[in-house]
Amino acid sequence: MLAFAGLPLSAQAQDAPPSSVPAVAAEKPAPYDARLLRLSEILGSVHYLRTLCKDAAADSWRQTMQDLLDKEAQGEAQRRARMTAAFNRGYRTFASVYTACTPPAVVADERYRAEGATLASEITARFGN
Repeated sequence: MLAFAGLPLSAQAQDAPPSSVPAVAAEKPAPYDARLLRLSEILGSVHYLRTLCKDAAADSWRQTMQDLLDKEAQGEAQRRARMTAAFNRGYRTFASVYTACTPPAVVADERYRAEGATLASEITARFGN
């Protein structure tokens, strides 16, 4: 405290963090976050395509995303927001291209589900407990 005795009060106040602003803990990215974001985007794409093609279990893809958020981003608002944005981007991308369940939409759905399964397996095999 003696080191600050010669400084004006305004200089002392600049060094101390404001007490009214809560400290936000920095989120530490997981080494598989890029893969997780891609998986989130795929889930959004497949959710849209399965809904478009009248799949009775189409909502399970949205629920899978919710489960992923609950497990991977609980208490991490920024990470949750990035994953949600990726899901929504995947959904909107296909919504802007496909307005009917066409053979190319079915092929895209199959390819995305295969990529998602591969990603989930890789994440689990490499980073799972």
